[in-house]
Amino acid sequence: MLRSLDSGISGLQAHQTMLDVTANNIANVDTTGFKSSSTQFEDSLSEMTKAASGSTTTVGSTNPAQVGLGVTVAGIATNFTQGAAQATGNATDMMVSGDGFFTVMTGGQTLYTRAGSFNFDSTTGRLVTPDGAYVQGWQAVNGVIPSSSTALSTVTIPQNSVAPASATTAATVTGNLPSDAAVGTVETEDTNVYDSSGISRSLTLTFTKTAAGWDVAGADGTGATGATSLAFTSGAVTSGGSLTVGGVAVDLSTVTGFAGLSSASISSQNGQTAGTLESYTLSSDGTLVGSYSNGATIPIARIALSTFANPNGLSKVGSSDYSATVASGGATVGVAGSAGFGSVIGGSLEMSNVDLTQEFSNLIVAQRGFEANARIITASDQILQDLNQMQH
Repeated sequence: MLRSLDSGISGLQAHQTMLDVTANNIANVDTTGFKSSSTQFEDSLSEMTKAASGSTTTVGSTNPAQVGLGVTVAGIATNFTQGAAQATGNATDMMVSGDGFFTVMTGGQTLYTRAGSFNFDSTTGRLVTPDGAYVQGWQAVNGVIPSSSTALSTVTIPQNSVAPASATTAATVTGNLPSDAAVGTVETEDTNVYDSSGISRSLTLTFTKTAAGWDVAGADGTGATGATSLAFTSGAVTSGGSLTVGGVAVDLSTVTGFAGLSSASISSQNGQTAGTLESYTLSSDGTLVGSYSNGATIPIARIALSTFANPNGLSKVGSSDYSATVASGGATVGVAGSAGFGSVIGGSLEMSNVDLTQEFSNLIVAQRGFEANARIITASDQILQDLNQMQH
Protein backbone atom coordinates (compact mmCIF):
# COMPACT_ATOMS: atom_id res chain seq x y z
CA MET A 1 0.00 0.00 0.00
CA LEU A 2 1.37 3.42 -0.90
CA ARG A 3 2.15 5.77 1.98
CA SER A 4 0.76 8.60 -0.14
CA LEU A 5 -2.73 7.06 0.15
CA ASP A 6 -2.59 7.32 3.95
CA SER A 7 -1.23 10.87 3.73
CA GLY A 8 -3.98 11.86 1.33
CA ILE A 9 -6.66 10.34 3.54
CA SER A 10 -5.30 12.14 6.62
CA GLY A 11 -5.29 15.39 4.62
CA LEU A 12 -8.93 14.85 3.63
CA GLN A 13 -9.90 14.23 7.23
CA ALA A 14 -7.98 17.24 8.55
CA HIS A 15 -9.40 19.63 5.95
CA GLN A 16 -12.87 18.23 6.49
CA THR A 17 -12.47 19.18 10.16
CA MET A 18 -11.33 22.65 9.09
CA LEU A 19 -14.42 22.93 6.88
CA ASP A 20 -16.62 21.84 9.81
CA VAL A 21 -15.09 24.44 12.14
CA THR A 22 -15.33 27.20 9.55
CA ALA A 23 -18.94 26.31 8.76
CA ASN A 24 -19.81 26.44 12.47
CA ASN A 25 -18.21 29.87 12.77
CA ILE A 26 -20.20 31.20 9.83
CA ALA A 27 -23.42 29.65 11.13
CA ASN A 28 -22.94 31.52 14.43
CA VAL A 29 -22.11 34.92 12.95
CA ASP A 30 -25.19 36.40 14.70
CA THR A 31 -25.06 34.34 17.91
CA THR A 32 -24.81 36.53 21.01
CA GLY A 33 -21.48 36.14 22.79
CA PHE A 34 -20.24 33.47 20.36
CA LYS A 35 -16.47 32.97 20.14
CA SER A 36 -15.04 31.71 16.87
CA SER A 37 -12.70 28.72 16.63
CA SER A 38 -9.71 27.89 14.47
CA THR A 39 -8.21 24.55 13.42
CA GLN A 40 -4.59 23.80 14.23
CA PHE A 41 -2.74 21.17 12.15
CA GLU A 42 0.43 19.21 12.89
CA ASP A 43 2.28 16.57 10.93
CA SER A 44 2.00 12.89 11.83
CA LEU A 45 4.81 10.54 12.79
CA SER A 46 7.47 10.29 10.08
CA GLU A 47 8.87 6.94 8.93
CA MET A 48 12.65 6.67 9.10
CA THR A 49 14.19 5.34 5.88
CA LYS A 50 17.76 6.21 6.76
CA ALA A 51 19.16 7.11 10.13
CA ALA A 52 21.57 9.96 10.75
CA SER A 53 25.25 9.13 11.09
CA GLY A 54 28.16 10.93 12.62
CA SER A 55 31.32 11.98 10.89
CA THR A 56 34.54 9.98 10.93
CA THR A 57 38.05 10.75 9.85
CA THR A 58 37.23 9.53 6.36
CA VAL A 59 33.49 10.18 5.94
CA GLY A 60 31.35 13.17 6.84
CA SER A 61 28.10 12.99 8.77
CA THR A 62 24.81 12.20 7.02
CA ASN A 63 21.34 13.53 7.77
CA PRO A 64 18.36 11.32 8.50
CA ALA A 65 15.95 10.53 5.67
CA GLN A 66 12.31 10.48 6.74
CA VAL A 67 8.99 10.18 4.95
CA GLY A 68 6.02 11.91 6.56
CA LEU A 69 2.84 9.93 7.11
CA GLY A 70 0.30 12.74 6.79
CA VAL A 71 -1.37 15.37 8.93
CA THR A 72 -3.52 15.37 12.08
CA VAL A 73 -5.63 17.98 13.81
CA ALA A 74 -3.56 19.12 16.80
CA GLY A 75 -6.37 21.14 18.33
CA ILE A 76 -9.27 23.47 17.80
CA ALA A 77 -8.60 26.78 19.56
CA THR A 78 -11.29 29.23 20.66
CA ASN A 79 -10.74 32.92 19.97
CA PHE A 80 -11.83 34.85 23.08
CA THR A 81 -11.26 38.35 21.73
CA GLN A 82 -13.94 40.89 22.61
CA GLY A 83 -16.99 41.04 20.35
CA ALA A 84 -18.58 44.35 19.37
CA ALA A 85 -21.23 45.89 21.61
CA GLN A 86 -24.79 46.05 20.35
CA ALA A 87 -27.09 48.44 22.20
CA THR A 88 -30.55 46.99 22.80
CA GLY A 89 -32.05 49.32 25.40
CA ASN A 90 -33.35 46.26 27.25
CA ALA A 91 -32.53 46.57 30.96
CA THR A 92 -32.00 42.82 31.34
CA ASP A 93 -29.47 42.63 28.48
CA MET A 94 -25.90 42.72 29.77
CA MET A 95 -22.43 42.30 28.36
CA VAL A 96 -18.99 41.83 29.85
CA SER A 97 -16.37 44.29 28.64
CA GLY A 98 -13.22 42.39 29.53
CA ASP A 99 -12.22 38.81 30.28
CA GLY A 100 -14.91 37.70 32.72
CA PHE A 101 -17.78 35.24 32.24
CA PHE A 102 -21.27 35.31 33.67
CA THR A 103 -21.83 32.39 36.04
CA VAL A 104 -25.05 30.40 35.62
CA MET A 105 -26.57 27.33 37.25
CA THR A 106 -28.65 24.71 35.45
CA GLY A 107 -29.59 21.25 36.64
CA GLY A 108 -27.24 21.61 39.59
CA GLN A 109 -24.27 22.25 37.28
CA THR A 110 -22.29 25.48 37.27
CA LEU A 111 -21.62 26.82 33.77
CA TYR A 112 -20.15 30.01 32.32
CA THR A 113 -21.27 32.21 29.45
CA ARG A 114 -20.56 35.45 27.60
CA ALA A 115 -24.12 35.68 26.30
CA GLY A 116 -25.94 38.18 28.52
CA SER A 117 -29.42 38.06 27.00
CA PHE A 118 -31.21 37.58 30.31
CA ASN A 119 -34.79 37.92 31.50
CA PHE A 120 -36.79 37.33 34.66
CA ASP A 121 -38.68 34.25 35.69
CA SER A 122 -42.31 35.34 35.57
CA THR A 123 -43.26 33.96 38.99
CA THR A 124 -40.18 34.25 41.19
CA GLY A 125 -38.25 37.21 39.79
CA ARG A 126 -35.11 35.12 39.30
CA LEU A 127 -32.74 36.27 36.55
CA VAL A 128 -32.43 33.52 33.91
CA THR A 129 -30.82 32.86 30.53
CA PRO A 130 -33.00 32.13 27.44
CA ASP A 131 -32.76 28.39 28.18
CA GLY A 132 -33.71 28.81 31.84
CA ALA A 133 -30.32 28.68 33.60
CA TYR A 134 -30.16 30.80 36.76
CA VAL A 135 -27.73 33.74 36.77
CA GLN A 136 -25.51 33.67 39.87
CA GLY A 137 -24.37 36.47 42.14
CA TRP A 138 -24.88 37.84 45.62
CA GLN A 139 -28.28 38.87 46.96
CA ALA A 140 -28.39 42.01 49.10
CA VAL A 141 -29.48 41.72 52.73
CA ASN A 142 -31.16 44.91 53.98
CA GLY A 143 -29.57 46.83 51.15
CA VAL A 144 -26.04 45.50 51.78
CA ILE A 145 -24.27 43.31 49.21
CA PRO A 146 -22.26 40.44 50.80
CA SER A 147 -18.56 40.20 50.06
CA SER A 148 -17.35 38.26 47.02
CA SER A 149 -15.95 35.56 49.32
CA THR A 150 -19.45 34.40 50.28
CA ALA A 151 -21.28 31.63 48.42
CA LEU A 152 -23.11 32.49 45.21
CA SER A 153 -26.88 32.36 44.90
CA THR A 154 -29.44 33.02 42.18
CA VAL A 155 -29.89 36.72 41.42
CA THR A 156 -33.49 37.65 42.19
CA ILE A 157 -35.52 40.85 41.99
CA PRO A 158 -38.69 40.12 43.99
CA GLN A 159 -41.80 41.54 42.36
CA ASN A 160 -43.04 42.71 45.76
CA SER A 161 -39.75 44.26 46.85
CA VAL A 162 -40.33 47.09 49.35
CA ALA A 163 -38.04 49.87 50.53
CA PRO A 164 -38.71 50.18 54.28
CA ALA A 165 -39.90 53.37 55.91
CA SER A 166 -37.41 55.31 57.97
CA ALA A 167 -37.87 57.93 60.66
CA THR A 168 -36.84 61.52 60.09
CA THR A 169 -33.93 62.38 62.35
CA ALA A 170 -32.55 65.42 60.55
CA ALA A 171 -33.75 68.31 58.41
CA THR A 172 -31.89 71.16 56.75
CA VAL A 173 -32.94 74.75 56.22
CA THR A 174 -31.29 76.75 53.46
CA GLY A 175 -31.84 80.10 51.82
CA ASN A 176 -31.82 83.70 53.07
CA LEU A 177 -33.66 85.61 55.80
CA PRO A 178 -33.73 89.36 54.96
CA SER A 179 -31.74 91.42 57.44
CA ASP A 180 -33.67 94.55 56.46
CA ALA A 181 -37.10 93.12 57.29
CA ALA A 182 -39.18 95.06 59.81
CA VAL A 183 -39.05 93.86 63.41
CA GLY A 184 -42.02 91.58 63.97
CA THR A 185 -42.05 90.21 60.40
CA VAL A 186 -43.12 86.56 60.43
CA GLU A 187 -42.25 83.86 57.85
CA THR A 188 -43.45 80.27 58.04
CA GLU A 189 -42.03 77.14 56.39
CA ASP A 190 -43.22 73.58 56.76
CA THR A 191 -42.55 70.08 55.46
CA ASN A 192 -43.64 66.52 56.13
CA VAL A 193 -41.48 64.33 58.36
CA TYR A 194 -41.96 60.64 59.21
CA ASP A 195 -41.82 58.24 62.11
CA SER A 196 -40.29 54.74 61.88
CA SER A 197 -43.57 53.33 60.52
CA GLY A 198 -43.68 55.85 57.70
CA ILE A 199 -46.52 57.87 59.23
CA SER A 200 -46.13 61.51 58.25
CA ARG A 201 -46.61 64.61 60.34
CA SER A 202 -46.05 68.27 59.60
CA LEU A 203 -42.94 70.05 60.87
CA THR A 204 -43.52 73.82 60.97
CA LEU A 205 -40.83 76.46 61.49
CA THR A 206 -41.90 80.03 62.28
CA PHE A 207 -39.29 82.77 61.75
CA THR A 208 -39.89 86.08 63.58
CA LYS A 209 -37.67 89.14 62.94
CA THR A 210 -36.13 90.71 66.04
CA ALA A 211 -33.76 93.57 66.57
CA ALA A 212 -30.91 91.09 67.06
CA GLY A 213 -31.78 88.72 64.19
CA TRP A 214 -34.48 86.08 63.81
CA ASP A 215 -36.24 83.92 66.40
CA VAL A 216 -37.13 80.42 65.18
CA ALA A 217 -39.93 78.37 66.74
CA GLY A 218 -40.56 74.80 65.69
CA ALA A 219 -43.60 72.57 66.20
CA ASP A 220 -44.85 69.27 64.81
CA GLY A 221 -48.11 67.35 64.72
CA THR A 222 -47.39 65.53 67.97
CA GLY A 223 -47.17 68.76 69.98
CA ALA A 224 -43.38 68.74 70.25
CA THR A 225 -41.72 72.14 70.09
CA GLY A 226 -38.28 73.69 69.91
CA ALA A 227 -36.81 77.17 69.61
CA THR A 228 -33.62 79.06 68.86
CA SER A 229 -32.49 82.58 68.00
CA LEU A 230 -30.37 83.25 64.92
CA ALA A 231 -27.73 85.97 64.94
CA PHE A 232 -25.78 87.00 61.84
CA THR A 233 -22.51 88.75 61.12
CA SER A 234 -21.86 89.82 57.53
CA GLY A 235 -24.69 87.56 56.45
CA ALA A 236 -23.36 84.38 58.14
CA VAL A 237 -24.92 82.63 61.14
CA THR A 238 -22.89 83.22 64.29
CA SER A 239 -25.22 81.64 66.86
CA GLY A 240 -28.40 79.62 67.17
CA GLY A 241 -27.76 77.48 64.10
CA SER A 242 -29.79 74.46 65.22
CA LEU A 243 -32.85 73.29 67.11
CA THR A 244 -34.57 69.98 67.81
CA VAL A 245 -38.28 69.33 67.40
CA GLY A 246 -39.77 65.95 68.28
CA GLY A 247 -36.47 64.10 67.73
CA VAL A 248 -35.73 65.91 64.46
CA ALA A 249 -32.48 67.89 64.49
CA VAL A 250 -32.97 70.97 62.31
CA ASP A 251 -29.77 72.43 60.81
CA LEU A 252 -29.93 76.19 60.26
CA SER A 253 -26.19 76.78 59.99
CA THR A 254 -26.20 77.48 56.25
CA VAL A 255 -29.00 80.07 56.35
CA THR A 256 -27.76 83.53 55.34
CA GLY A 257 -28.89 86.95 56.53
CA PHE A 258 -28.43 89.42 53.71
CA ALA A 259 -30.76 92.29 52.88
CA GLY A 260 -33.50 92.25 50.27
CA LEU A 261 -33.97 88.51 49.76
CA SER A 262 -36.45 86.16 51.42
CA SER A 263 -35.83 82.54 50.34
CA ALA A 264 -35.44 80.44 53.49
CA SER A 265 -37.01 76.99 53.22
CA ILE A 266 -36.75 73.45 54.62
CA SER A 267 -34.78 71.97 51.72
CA SER A 268 -34.39 68.37 52.87
CA GLN A 269 -35.20 65.76 55.50
CA ASN A 270 -33.95 62.18 55.74
CA GLY A 271 -37.15 60.27 56.50
CA GLN A 272 -39.40 58.38 54.09
CA THR A 273 -42.50 56.24 53.80
CA ALA A 274 -42.32 52.64 52.59
CA GLY A 275 -41.95 52.38 48.82
CA THR A 276 -42.52 49.78 46.11
CA LEU A 277 -40.00 48.85 43.42
CA GLU A 278 -40.51 50.83 40.21
CA SER A 279 -37.36 50.16 38.17
CA TYR A 280 -33.72 49.18 38.45
CA THR A 281 -30.41 50.08 36.90
CA LEU A 282 -27.17 48.14 36.42
CA SER A 283 -23.89 49.57 37.68
CA SER A 284 -20.55 48.82 36.01
CA ASP A 285 -19.62 46.60 38.98
CA GLY A 286 -22.65 44.39 38.27
CA THR A 287 -24.84 45.79 41.04
CA LEU A 288 -28.58 45.94 40.36
CA VAL A 289 -29.86 49.08 42.08
CA GLY A 290 -33.61 49.36 42.65
CA SER A 291 -35.48 52.67 42.38
CA TYR A 292 -38.52 52.84 44.66
CA SER A 293 -41.68 54.93 44.70
CA ASN A 294 -40.52 56.76 47.84
CA GLY A 295 -37.38 57.98 46.07
CA ALA A 296 -35.05 55.46 47.69
CA THR A 297 -32.32 53.75 45.66
CA ILE A 298 -31.25 50.48 47.26
CA PRO A 299 -28.85 47.74 46.03
CA ILE A 300 -30.79 44.55 45.32
CA ALA A 301 -28.12 42.13 44.11
CA ARG A 302 -24.75 41.96 42.39
CA ILE A 303 -23.97 39.75 39.40
CA ALA A 304 -20.83 37.62 39.78
CA LEU A 305 -18.13 37.24 37.14
CA SER A 306 -15.66 34.38 36.79
CA THR A 307 -12.25 34.18 35.16
CA PHE A 308 -9.93 31.30 34.30
CA ALA A 309 -6.18 30.85 34.09
CA ASN A 310 -6.65 29.21 30.67
CA PRO A 311 -10.01 30.11 29.09
CA ASN A 312 -9.04 28.11 25.97
CA GLY A 313 -9.33 25.03 28.18
CA LEU A 314 -13.07 25.57 28.68
CA SER A 315 -15.41 23.04 27.10
CA LYS A 316 -18.35 24.21 24.99
CA VAL A 317 -21.52 22.52 26.17
CA GLY A 318 -24.13 24.21 23.98
CA SER A 319 -26.55 27.09 24.61
CA SER A 320 -23.53 29.44 24.44
CA ASP A 321 -22.31 27.95 27.76
CA TYR A 322 -18.92 26.61 28.83
CA SER A 323 -17.91 24.20 31.55
CA ALA A 324 -14.63 24.19 33.43
CA THR A 325 -12.11 21.43 32.76
CA VAL A 326 -8.77 20.36 34.20
CA ALA A 327 -7.16 22.32 31.35
CA SER A 328 -8.98 25.57 32.12
CA GLY A 329 -8.46 25.33 35.86
CA GLY A 330 -11.07 26.27 38.41
CA ALA A 331 -13.06 29.47 38.20
CA THR A 332 -11.94 32.55 40.11
CA VAL A 333 -15.09 34.37 41.19
CA GLY A 334 -15.03 38.11 41.66
CA VAL A 335 -16.70 41.48 41.17
CA ALA A 336 -16.90 43.36 37.88
CA GLY A 337 -14.51 46.29 37.87
CA SER A 338 -11.84 44.35 39.74
CA ALA A 339 -8.54 43.71 37.95
CA GLY A 340 -8.89 41.00 35.30
CA PHE A 341 -12.69 40.67 35.47
CA GLY A 342 -13.82 43.48 33.20
CA SER A 343 -16.92 45.58 33.70
CA VAL A 344 -20.61 44.92 33.08
CA ILE A 345 -22.56 47.11 30.65
CA GLY A 346 -26.34 47.18 30.88
CA GLY A 347 -28.69 47.55 27.91
CA SER A 348 -26.16 46.01 25.51
CA LEU A 349 -25.14 42.59 24.22
CA GLU A 350 -21.79 41.28 23.03
CA MET A 351 -22.00 40.30 19.38
CA SER A 352 -20.27 37.28 17.85
CA ASN A 353 -16.57 37.87 17.17
CA VAL A 354 -16.71 35.91 13.88
CA ASP A 355 -14.86 37.76 11.11
CA LEU A 356 -16.69 36.76 7.91
CA THR A 357 -13.85 37.96 5.69
CA GLN A 358 -11.42 35.65 7.46
CA GLU A 359 -13.91 32.77 7.52
CA PHE A 360 -14.58 32.95 3.78
CA SER A 361 -10.81 32.95 3.22
CA ASN A 362 -10.50 29.89 5.48
CA LEU A 363 -13.33 28.27 3.54
CA ILE A 364 -11.37 28.64 0.29
CA VAL A 365 -8.17 27.35 1.89
CA ALA A 366 -9.98 24.31 3.35
CA GLN A 367 -11.70 23.58 0.06
CA ARG A 368 -8.50 23.78 -1.94
CA GLY A 369 -6.66 21.69 0.64
CA PHE A 370 -9.39 19.06 0.45
CA GLU A 371 -9.23 19.04 -3.37
CA ALA A 372 -5.42 18.76 -3.36
CA ASN A 373 -5.50 15.79 -1.01
CA ALA A 374 -8.21 14.18 -3.13
CA ARG A 375 -5.84 14.53 -6.10
CA ILE A 376 -3.15 12.71 -4.08
CA ILE A 377 -5.52 9.78 -3.59
CA THR A 378 -6.43 9.82 -7.30
CA ALA A 379 -2.74 9.84 -8.32
CA SER A 380 -1.94 7.04 -5.86
CA ASP A 381 -4.85 5.02 -7.21
CA GLN A 382 -3.55 5.47 -10.77
CA ILE A 383 -0.13 4.23 -9.71
CA LEU A 384 -1.68 1.17 -8.11
CA GLN A 385 -3.62 0.50 -11.29
CA ASP A 386 -0.40 0.77 -13.36
CA LEU A 387 1.31 -1.66 -11.02
CA ASN A 388 -1.62 -4.04 -11.26
CA GLN A 389 -1.50 -3.94 -15.07
CA MET A 390 2.23 -4.70 -15.20
CA GLN A 391 1.54 -8.39 -14.51
CA HIS A 392 -0.55 -8.77 -17.69
